[in-house]
Amino acid sequence: MLRVILALALLTSLAACGTRLNPFNWFGETREERVRAAEPVSENPLDRRFLVAEVVGLAIDPTPQGAILRATGRPQTQGYWEADLVEVARENGALIYEFRLFPPPSPTPSGTPQSREVITGLELSHFALQGIRTITVVGAENRQTVTRR
Repeated sequence: MLRVILALALLTSLAACGTRLNPFNWFGETREERVRAAEPVSENPLDRRFLVAEVVGLAIDPTPQGAILRATGRPQTQGYWEADLVEVARENGALIYEFRLFPPPSPTPSGTPQSREVITGLELSHFALQGIRTITVVGAENRQTVTRR
């Protein structure tokens, strides 16, 4: 009898894995859209950072307090620094960030694609995620979006 109860409990818990009941499934796979964005003017005139050339990765990892948004970008050359995700819009259930960073102070070699990758992230509270259905990170050549299931 105990085996039957344990088997039913296991099947019930596994059935919830692919549903909205599982908080780890709230954001699904990312999708990429190729664009050629004009360099937007930052709302902060003191922020002289540029958009990353390409957003190559986007992930959202749940935490007890909310989630961590992690983005990987690939500039044209090595040496870019001080990367941040800058919020530019929050409307109609969408949260949009620009991936911005400073260029190297002097010319640098392009190097391999992996050697140019820059990773940045930020923490989002449950309050900040309230009502959000999609999160988009914009680069100069593309944007990646993750959607809540």
